[in-house]
Amino acid sequence: MSVVPITPVILCGGSGTRLWPLSRKSYPKQFVDLVGDETLFQASALRLSGDGAGLRFRAPLVLTNSDFRFIVTEQLQAVGIDPGAILIEPEGRNTAPAILAAALYAHQEDPEAVLLVAPSDHVVPDRAAFHRAVATGLTPVAEGDLVTFGIQPTHAETAYGYLELAGPPEADGAVKLSRFVEKPDAARAAEMLAAGQYMWNAGIFLFRAADIIAAFERHAAEVVPPVQAALAEAQPDLGFLRLAPAPWSEAADISIDYAVMEHADNLSVVPFAAGWSDLGGWDAVWRESAPDAAGVVTSAGATAIDCRNTLLRADSPGLEVVGIGLENIMAVAMNDAVLVADMSRAQDVKLAVAALKEKAAGQATQFPKDHRPWGWFESLVVGGRFQVKRILVHPGAALSLQSHVHRSEHWIVVEGTARVTIDDEVRLVTENQSVYIPLGAVHRMENPGKVPMVLIEVQTGSYVGEDDIIRYEDVYART
Repeated sequence: MSVVPITPVILCGGSGTRLWPLSRKSYPKQFVDLVGDETLFQASALRLSGDGAGLRFRAPLVLTNSDFRFIVTEQLQAVGIDPGAILIEPEGRNTAPAILAAALYAHQEDPEAVLLVAPSDHVVPDRAAFHRAVATGLTPVAEGDLVTFGIQPTHAETAYGYLELAGPPEADGAVKLSRFVEKPDAARAAEMLAAGQYMWNAGIFLFRAADIIAAFERHAAEVVPPVQAALAEAQPDLGFLRLAPAPWSEAADISIDYAVMEHADNLSVVPFAAGWSDLGGWDAVWRESAPDAAGVVTSAGATAIDCRNTLLRADSPGLEVVGIGLENIMAVAMNDAVLVADMSRAQDVKLAVAALKEKAAGQATQFPKDHRPWGWFESLVVGGRFQVKRILVHPGAALSLQSHVHRSEHWIVVEGTARVTIDDEVRLVTENQSVYIPLGAVHRMENPGKVPMVLIEVQTGSYVGEDDIIRYEDVYART
């Protein structure tokens, strides 16, 4: 029997407001190592790679936005995965246009392409069991079905949508889907849990590209022309493929469930009971982090004294968090924001983000580390006429050739070696050496070495905002 190659489609957008302050709009939860050694995105990519259970995965197709494109490539490179393509969405239009764009792209490459669509921020600890479930789904896919994966409920959850099966779940087989069920109240969730024919809707799908395209044409035909045009007019950019913004903006902002799945009659469900979480709140992180006998989870920089059913997490170097006599509390501390809440209010963390946005607090959306194509920087101290930053530049990377109108800069290299351009002069600056960049000078920093280069930058002037930059050359096409 021949092995059917599967193209993973990884959806990598979102804002992650329920896991604030560690997850923010500028750096959402899929890029953070919330559980385990890899980030959620890396773990997803690894789970959808290699061979196993009679499967062969092709290089993944990733859909993300412009702000995340270099984070995606950096994190994939770190785990040794070379993507097949990275499609850049000009703006978020929900899952239906994104999945259709992936299907159209894959169908151009291979008319027989089979796609496995998955979010990038889920936890599935048992990779082998997941592969077996995918292999099970290939049978109905070969018959033209659209397959979704239903998670065996472990409790009466009100934060998830449900799938009602047409019959009792089978241990090693797919079951026809009866209908989708919206997020229930507590009483209805308890009834569905007891009934035994309801699964959590994980938003993971398996189908042939041709079949999902046909389903769009049948049930959501208005979505097809703008997405087709966005792909036809897409432009390559530094290894990415940018979908055309004008037609893309005309695509409906709608989920794949509403657009297609709730109307299709060729749907099957593969039940999955080997463990899954969408990490939709800090209570889910607590559950997935193996609480001790007292129900306590602590990070390396946290100490719990006489606590029960509590999550204590310190997520900035040098920060220590101590809890005494706490019960049912989640406390997450970073160098610029601290969350303390009752565990039962985990779903209300998004209210904190809304409140911070209302008062125009940068912590609502901006991560302390500002990730760029060349590395990252973070502000250490900000004053009226000065700012101190720590900057990390990846090996072989370079910042743009630029100048500033309102500030001068001092650079002190603390790790590695920098190649510094100031007007017509180029010099190497090594550890414990510094250089001065006068106001208005055309300058650039590069890392010519094989290890990360770190420097401390001291800015002084009448204005130290990030928009005080005139770019002349940029390898990342930002001029």
